[in-house]
Amino acid sequence: MEQIAICHLSVVPLRKEPSVKSEMVNQIIMGELVTILDENEKWYMVRLNHDDYEGWVDKKQIELLNKLPTENSMISEAVLNIGTDSQKRLIYIPAGSIMHNFKEESFDCGNQTIRLTSYKQNCYTGIEEVSKAFLKIPYLWGGRTLMGMDCSGFTQMVFRLHGHSIKRDAYQQAETGEVVAFVDECKSGDLAFFDNADGKITHVGIVLVETNHTFKIIHCSGEVRIDAFDHQGIYNETSGTYTHNLRLIKRVF
Repeated sequence: MEQIAICHLSVVPLRKEPSVKSEMVNQIIMGELVTILDENEKWYMVRLNHDDYEGWVDKKQIELLNKLPTENSMISEAVLNIGTDSQKRLIYIPAGSIMHNFKEESFDCGNQTIRLTSYKQNCYTGIEEVSKAFLKIPYLWGGRTLMGMDCSGFTQMVFRLHGHSIKRDAYQQAETGEVVAFVDECKSGDLAFFDNADGKITHVGIVLVETNHTFKIIHCSGEVRIDAFDHQGIYNETSGTYTHNLRLIKRVF
């Protein structure tokens, strides 16, 4: 029988190899479930249940479960919620955290019950509002929270808060949805993908259509920012240069 574990901390690193010196390829955030694939003395090799992403996590940073959560679960929508545990210690709950067995502003996470002290829910009305909530968050390779995100971590989290589940990396996200043939046919919420000189997809952002039918893109490059966008790619008006070469556009929902 597969062993399931839960992330009972705010956010923990998922690493390429079982070492604290190894590259952080992703993060597991509070309430997310993982399947144990392998282990050694100090590390578990896990697969995230929501997107099948794999990596190594310190055994101390996840909690094995005897049974799966079965009652009402909610997604934490605010960029940051605050809670307390049974000992009144502060718990930081980043956007996208899964609040299992949610009841009257409290939820279960492994063997602890967390009561929300600063709580917002249903706080965004559309994809543009969701994405702009993350403006100015710094770039962090493998990141998925307000302390730092990478480009595909940003798009995955925005889509989660908008009720859609997509894969983790940009090239994986490019494999879903329907192709939009021309920039002029874009709708807000379409995903635009960009490649490098070798033709490999290395970047992703979310298209925003302005009221005057001009096109912008919100993406994480240095920070979550909004830039001009056209058939050639992303245009940085500050530097006066194109920074990313457009490969394709996909409509996921």
